[in-house]
Amino acid sequence: METGNDSQRLEFLLLGIAEDPELQLLLFGLFLSMYLVTVLGNLLIILATISDSHLHTPMYFFLSNLSFVDICFTSTTIPKMLVNIQAQSKAISYAGCITQIQFFVLFGGLDDFLLTVMAYDRYVAICHPLHYMVIMNRRLCGLLVLMSWVVCFLHAILQSLMIFRLSYCTDLEIPHFFCELNQVVQRACSDTFLNEVVIYIASFLLGGGPIAGILYSYCKIVSSIRAISSAQGKYKAFSTCVSHLSVVSLFYGTGLGVYLSSAVTQNSHSTAIASVMYTVVTPMLNPFIYSLRNKVIKRALRRLCEKD
Repeated sequence: METGNDSQRLEFLLLGIAEDPELQLLLFGLFLSMYLVTVLGNLLIILATISDSHLHTPMYFFLSNLSFVDICFTSTTIPKMLVNIQAQSKAISYAGCITQIQFFVLFGGLDDFLLTVMAYDRYVAICHPLHYMVIMNRRLCGLLVLMSWVVCFLHAILQSLMIFRLSYCTDLEIPHFFCELNQVVQRACSDTFLNEVVIYIASFLLGGGPIAGILYSYCKIVSSIRAISSAQGKYKAFSTCVSHLSVVSLFYGTGLGVYLSSAVTQNSHSTAIASVMYTVVTPMLNPFIYSLRNKVIKRALRRLCEKD
């Protein structure tokens, strides 16, 4: 096996979700539909928050950022999958694979961090309502989003550089519909110990940290809600968290489910199918979760449609 710059000429084969040719047309239509719904739904959320002055608050600022990241997150994997199905090809270049990993890690991490920032926003709104606008000022909101981008970008660059040190032999088939980091590392014929250590440490710090932050925020929120005397006050406070809790449960539930099941079953094909939940379905459902129960967003969307 030649290493170094010669590895740039390598190609990986993405085996996808199903190899049956008869299912390819069905998969193409299904994933194209989900992708278009995801882009359109999240784009409407972004446009609504920009056009309506009532939505110029920290909560909707973070939501519009989450919608943008969800569009990018889905666009990292689905368009290439659709192109491969249409061209009846499974190939992705070495450079294309590394690029896909980098953006997948970047936007996946941003989803994680933004959900944590939104949990902190809800914590301040419920536990410190009188100081909410002072604490969650524009400078802090911008800084929280900027720091999320910086940390996730550096992490994505690190993972990409770690893959560049690996060499590959003949087993270049990836039983997935995109270049998943662990799968690509496992296909290397050189020593992957350092890569695995970096992946585990990064997962613990950048995955466990946000989860701990969300759990801490909601522990404080629950304590504050329990201290409210009126049932109506409790319901009003809790209702502001329902949408965020739903998205968090969906994102972490599907993501953890995929990796726990892959650790137990070692079935790569099943893992690829399950991965559709957090890579495609979750970003598609987020706009619906935030808009169906939110009268302010519904009103903003109606105004946006009337303008058109």
